[in-house]
Amino acid sequence: MTTILRPALSLLLLMTLVTGVAYPLAVTGVAQLAFAEQANGSLVRDASGQVRGSALIAQPFDGPQWFQPRPSAGAFATVASSASNLSAANPALASRVAETATLLKSQGQGAVPIALLTTSGSGLDPHLPPDAADWQVGRVAAARNLPEQQLRALIEAHTDRPLFGPPVVNVLALNRSLDAQARVAKM
Repeated sequence: MTTILRPALSLLLLMTLVTGVAYPLAVTGVAQLAFAEQANGSLVRDASGQVRGSALIAQPFDGPQWFQPRPSAGAFATVASSASNLSAANPALASRVAETATLLKSQGQGAVPIALLTTSGSGLDPHLPPDAADWQVGRVAAARNLPEQQLRALIEAHTDRPLFGPPVVNVLALNRSLDAQARVAKM
């Protein structure tokens, strides 16, 4: 019995150390050396060094002066990140989308882009299609007393065109740019 049990327990201990300790430490070390910014959450900091968000995670913005991200099924909480998992035939999804559309349509901006009505797969996607950002220009321009063309140029400047996939706008980067312009204008 000992001849079978001892090697089995030894192998279990060895594999636990290799796969549960050594490998994760090695991967973490390589990530910290080669990709420190990404490994630490792609944090976005202001001029004073305070963390303002992550380039990879959406966050809510309050007020008409900000571009809004996609809705979040988990209230933008990273712990609860996930899609709503409601099917297209589910009345709860239809109700939520209709309610959101009604809120957004009251701003008088025409048909609401689908990206502003539906959550992403993770519930935390920081990107919007350019047309969804452009749809918000009238509201943001009125709230900030800025010309719409200036905001459209800002959207264009913050539009990423990846090699594969559609163009996207990072809402946090766009709003930070708006904030920076407001600070410069006050000076």
